[in-house]
Amino acid sequence: METGFQKPELLVPASSLEVLKTAVVFGADAVYIGGDVFGLRAKAKNFSMEEMREGIAFARSRGVKIHVTVNILAHNRDLAGICQYLKELAKLAPDALIIADPAVFELAGELCPGIDRHISTQANNTNYGTFNFWRKLGAKRVVCARELSLDEIKEIRQNVPEELEIEAFIHGAMCISYSGRCLLSNYFTGRDANQGECAHPCRWKYAVMEETRPGEYLPVYENERGTFLFNSKDLCMIGHLPEMIDAGINSFKIEGRMKNALYVATVARTYRRAIDDYYKDPELYKANMGWYMEQIADCTYRQFTTGFFFGKPDHETQIYGSNTYIKSYTYLGIVSDVDEEGRARIEQKNKFSVGEMIEIMKPNGENIVAETLGIMTEDGVEIESAPRPLETLYIRLSEKAEAYDILRRKEINN
Repeated sequence: METGFQKPELLVPASSLEVLKTAVVFGADAVYIGGDVFGLRAKAKNFSMEEMREGIAFARSRGVKIHVTVNILAHNRDLAGICQYLKELAKLAPDALIIADPAVFELAGELCPGIDRHISTQANNTNYGTFNFWRKLGAKRVVCARELSLDEIKEIRQNVPEELEIEAFIHGAMCISYSGRCLLSNYFTGRDANQGECAHPCRWKYAVMEETRPGEYLPVYENERGTFLFNSKDLCMIGHLPEMIDAGINSFKIEGRMKNALYVATVARTYRRAIDDYYKDPELYKANMGWYMEQIADCTYRQFTTGFFFGKPDHETQIYGSNTYIKSYTYLGIVSDVDEEGRARIEQKNKFSVGEMIEIMKPNGENIVAETLGIMTEDGVEIESAPRPLETLYIRLSEKAEAYDILRRKEINN
């Protein structure tokens, strides 16, 4: 199929080495990760330098790129440490660094001259003048601010050189604050969102207090559970790939560097299939829309919105009655290998038992229902249930599992 545009990159997040490998196997063209410091997800597991080295090697062996976040807004005290960190990254040679701060951008150009520099969404990139500003300074790519519509992105594409890449979020959690510039977390908890420590106060329950009646809280009634004024729905653009491609976006970015392997596998696999189907035949993409939506709903999510892409969001993009996720599946573990007896080796993530029906989630799109026939510990002891997370187990299933398959259990209430 000829669209006039090169197939966009599918850029997937990873919180750990395990999740990075999952993202690669389940269809990512590139994976973005953070080190132990200087990224905006301080509560993510993040990567040691050794894990980063292993992750880069694993991805490269499969033709996948690695982007590393160095996107904090730096204070004076950070600069010496950032210099040292950039020197270490120069040795690892990831494919790109994602940067928000001009000083960090300049330091990266000096200390990592062979690594592409991408401008983070945190830099408030809302017009083509800004995109061209960063290009002239040496940026390879600029990430769109969340507040841009598709018409605005298309206008940016028409006013910047073809070689400047445009990246935009296509799926995941939305931030209530302008391009993530939030002070609520710092104010309430002392945890600075712009230093990677956001406590997500936008998900908390709020009431109104009138200034002459301090201490008298007036709830804004939505239902019996209260109201969550700042609680945005999650972005999902899988039904609008043609419009995203037509806007000239080079990289489709999935949000979620705090997410587990099940979430990453589900989103990566679904968007991979959708993008490939569209480029194979737009009619095939339309025909498979039901499958995409069914699969993407298997993630944990907060209901879906198209964000700012088709105009400014209104009250319908907020969730007032709850701050909880919709959850269809429980993550049980990733198959690391299969022994000679056909048992799948996993590091267990959640409780399950012999006799339970679970699903084997495969990178090719298959979801195979299997019965748990037996569970054995590393010491060779047969057990009836596995209640302790992070325990290494060998699972005998009624269907064949392979390395990197995801094991999950469907929730009865959904």
